[in-house]
Amino acid sequence: MEKLRPWIAEFVGTFALIFVGIGAIKTAGHDVLAVALAHGLTIAAFVSATLHISGGQLNPAVTFGLLCGGHVTVGTALRYWSAQLLGGFCAALICLGLFGRDVVVTGTPQLATNLTPAGGILVEAILTFFLVFVVYGTAIDQRGQRVAGLAIGSTITLDILFGGSLTGAAMNPARVFGPALAANFWLNHYVYWLGPLIGGAAGGFVYSLLMERRRAESGRMESTGGPPRS
Repeated sequence: MEKLRPWIAEFVGTFALIFVGIGAIKTAGHDVLAVALAHGLTIAAFVSATLHISGGQLNPAVTFGLLCGGHVTVGTALRYWSAQLLGGFCAALICLGLFGRDVVVTGTPQLATNLTPAGGILVEAILTFFLVFVVYGTAIDQRGQRVAGLAIGSTITLDILFGGSLTGAAMNPARVFGPALAANFWLNHYVYWLGPLIGGAAGGFVYSLLMERRRAESGRMESTGGPPRS
């Protein structure tokens, strides 16, 4: 149960993000503000609900950023990735049954017609860098003010306000993988792995190496409320 509880938390939180995300795009259409708020509020709620259980990562790129910064082990990262990807797929599969394939395809982040895949990777990398940097500053670093859910959700919102019309501002491979697998829609799929993983790694390295004040104790990798090391 010690390892199952964090896995379930990551599954449920990621499920909620993809389920609400696809539904919001169906109902709000091109209203970027509504879509941004739907994603941001979902993340704010479920990061807050799962922070003390799994660290509230809900994103393979965030987990990768924490792995690069030494805050989770490879074993923990693999378990979390499986939960996140499965949660995203199950949410998309239910949306497929409820709304049909066209809605799930529309709810899958896609590149703007005038944006190249290289440009998409750059945008996704920068937006994910912002996200992981904020995760470190509010959920990992002990000097943070413990407003992780609100801060991380706000970062998701502002990232989508900027990047929603460019790449869909996924910042999260599970956000794209779940709908892509459910609808068998793989257009430019690699962009949404390379960009977020590059940005997540950069955020993890920059904050952990340049910003984070390490404790001398052997348990310094564990910050209160952050992801458990196992």
